[in-house]
Amino acid sequence: QVQLVESGGGLVQPGGSLRLSCANSGYPLRRYAIGWFRQAPGKEREGVSCITSDGKIYYGDSVKGRVTISRDNAKNTVYLQMNNLNPGDTAVYYCAAAGGPHLWYLDYEYDYWGQGTQVTVSS
Repeated sequence: QVQLVESGGGLVQPGGSLRLSCANSGYPLRRYAIGWFRQAPGKEREGVSCITSDGKIYYGDSVKGRVTISRDNAKNTVYLQMNNLNPGDTAVYYCAAAGGPHLWYLDYEYDYWGQGTQVTVSS
């Protein structure tokens, strides 16, 4: 069973950092590709990053160089470290799991979703 729970969001000033977590209490997350997406008000959901079951990592162009995805198999958790945040990063961030081959940035190819965590970047 896959039940994803995100945490770590909050209010941060421009230039600040946050680490988001995506945890699952069921099947090992290492069996899945885990993607992070975000959706700002009035905008489409956007792929932020993904780590596949065999360790391949992808980043969206808008966050490349500022974001690092990682996986802790012992804790069954995937992390998204975000640095140098700016107001354009304000959104609800979701993690999602895909069980098969997929294009990491296509949200409809993911099978399971968390409830989301709000990230607000503001002074």
